[in-house]
Amino acid sequence: MSFTLAIVGRPNVGKSTLFNRLVGKRLALVDDQPGVTRDLREGDARLGDLRFIVIDSAGLELAEDDSLQGRMRRLTERAVEEADVCLFLIDARMGVTPADEIFADILRRKNAHVIVAANKAEGRAGDAGAIEAWSLGLGEPVRISAEHGEGLDDLYDILRPIADEFAEKHKANLPEVEVEIEEDSEEDDETTYRAPSAARPLQLAVIGRPNAGKSTLINKIIGEDRLLTGPEAGITRDAISVTTEFMQTPMRIWDTAGMRKRGKINDKLEKLSVADGLRAVRFAEVVVVLLDVNIPFETQDLRIADFAETEGRAVVVAANKWDLEEDKPAKLNELREAFERLLPQLRGAPLVTVSAKTGKGLDRLHDAILKAHRVWNRRVPTAKLNQWLGAMTEAHPPPAPGGRRIKLRYMTQVKTRPPGFVVKATHTDQIPESYSRYLVNGLRADFDMPGTPIRITFRDQGTSNPYKDRKKSIPSRLTKHVEAKKHAARKEKGLSSKPKK
Repeated sequence: MSFTLAIVGRPNVGKSTLFNRLVGKRLALVDDQPGVTRDLREGDARLGDLRFIVIDSAGLELAEDDSLQGRMRRLTERAVEEADVCLFLIDARMGVTPADEIFADILRRKNAHVIVAANKAEGRAGDAGAIEAWSLGLGEPVRISAEHGEGLDDLYDILRPIADEFAEKHKANLPEVEVEIEEDSEEDDETTYRAPSAARPLQLAVIGRPNAGKSTLINKIIGEDRLLTGPEAGITRDAISVTTEFMQTPMRIWDTAGMRKRGKINDKLEKLSVADGLRAVRFAEVVVVLLDVNIPFETQDLRIADFAETEGRAVVVAANKWDLEEDKPAKLNELREAFERLLPQLRGAPLVTVSAKTGKGLDRLHDAILKAHRVWNRRVPTAKLNQWLGAMTEAHPPPAPGGRRIKLRYMTQVKTRPPGFVVKATHTDQIPESYSRYLVNGLRADFDMPGTPIRITFRDQGTSNPYKDRKKSIPSRLTKHVEAKKHAARKEKGLSSKPKK
């Protein structure tokens, strides 16, 4: 997916019809009655060879109060702010209305890429309205018919160069992961660690179940109410990126839609939101799994944390709403015990308590994020690794399945972000998973790598005897000497110099 396109406009101009045509499915309800769409709906769109995310929005209303229409308008405006491209739809048969002119002014201020589309422009009935759309001052309007699929070629020609531009930005946003390093490297993380900078900010994703306080936490970090919050679960629908400085550390923070258990996801929109949240994890270097301290470590929390570890991202667990907890010491011990028991693959990962509402604990969260990022980048010199490997195998030798002894001969680090190691050994197919975990836990403890994903690969080295194949063809001097003595003894006894076969 190269960019996000938000379809906006007055009610009943054909937004949902165009949305359904772009995604190739009837995901959005379509009716002649205005106001059917009340929320944001996302889909994977396809137009020629372009692949992008399209958002169907509620009809723009002039209401600005806390009524349903006012809330729908604010939600649509937020979609406009966060989308890469905005497609402003008008009804070509009705022409430009005063409301269209007001919304055009709003769009001009909020989004750099605005395309005007005159819908229902098939036939001559839409000619006047399509020409009138020039008066909005948003460039040349494109004539389309969402119902009949007309004019989509012209829309493709407009989107193609925009897609190329955002493809470059998308590539720049991807973090460096699985970074290869030279084998036998003697450099350590003290000399190679690159601290976050304005050019390469630390990329952070905040994930968790609905209503855990993710948007509230990010608003507190950036110091403004940038993200929509409220008591209702599931307000955030799509992943949103915010660039800021968190206590003088440049960061790009991804807020994500709340993730619920699969059985509780009733509408297709939330399924798309969850998928978008998982995509945000792939943009991150460090993932903060935000828990509600009142209901921590439910099944979905564990799945979220496990997904982040599987993707190879550094993980920090934060328990939110700590200000509401009365018996803090007992609760903290309970959280730590549950964390160790339920997430052994993240043993040693930072567990911090915060209050997104009051901002208490944000300094601890900041320090935990930086430590997790540094550990994620850690390098261990090969010489130290092999000294350590010798001590580990001496303390606990690998098993000998079928009487064949497994030998671990050599170890080196081949990757960072997260740390990846290669161990050259014999009979690698016989090494049990438990011994691999033994080595991973030893690396965490002895090289100060708590909580970060660690990858160990075993490579079969076979025998290390370089003279194995030479013995048969190149006799040694000692062998020649022994054969000469045997030959002389036989000659003295008058026997043949050649022994009987």
